[in-house]
Amino acid sequence: MFSHNPLILRGALQERELLDRLFRILFRVIHEIPTSTEKETIEARARSRKLISEASFKAAAISGALALPSGPLGWLTILPDLAAIWRLQAQMVADIGAAFGKKGKLTEESMVYCLFRHAAAQVVRDLVTRMGERVIVRHASLRMAENVLEGIGIKITHRVARGGLWRLLPAVGALAVAGYAYYDTEQVGQTAIEFFSKDIELK
Repeated sequence: MFSHNPLILRGALQERELLDRLFRILFRVIHEIPTSTEKETIEARARSRKLISEASFKAAAISGALALPSGPLGWLTILPDLAAIWRLQAQMVADIGAAFGKKGKLTEESMVYCLFRHAAAQVVRDLVTRMGERVIVRHASLRMAENVLEGIGIKITHRVARGGLWRLLPAVGALAVAGYAYYDTEQVGQTAIEFFSKDIELK
């Protein structure tokens, strides 16, 4: 009975469409790993913390500005916001890896892990195994990569559905969205420090 309800069907189709669009954005971000001009340094942790702070403020500014429009226009900015923040965070991860002297260890799998471990730990757990001071990064098959990205997309779709309500509130909503972007970018940076500070083995 419920599966044939027009409202439920329309909602399911909209969620599927959002998930498909998120999947395409994720796919591009992961496959277009940015280069970095950062140099390896013995002060990698201190340099990384500065990179995280700079990126977090930029993320807050981007998300806050895009969240200023309210109503339907505000919803239209959600995907551009996510795309911009993920690219910013991907650059930050690449820069942190370079600061630790591990540019060659930045694979698609390690990028996914750094970007989404804090938000979707169960989804990315099979990509990286931590063993003391060493981490092992598994090469993901096409099927595994698709499953991981879809799992991340589902979690983000649910988060967007809840968090998108803030965009209906002028000013206050923009502050809330900016605050989350700052926090989210900080979490990505902390994961990157933890990851690149260890010995990394690619399998």
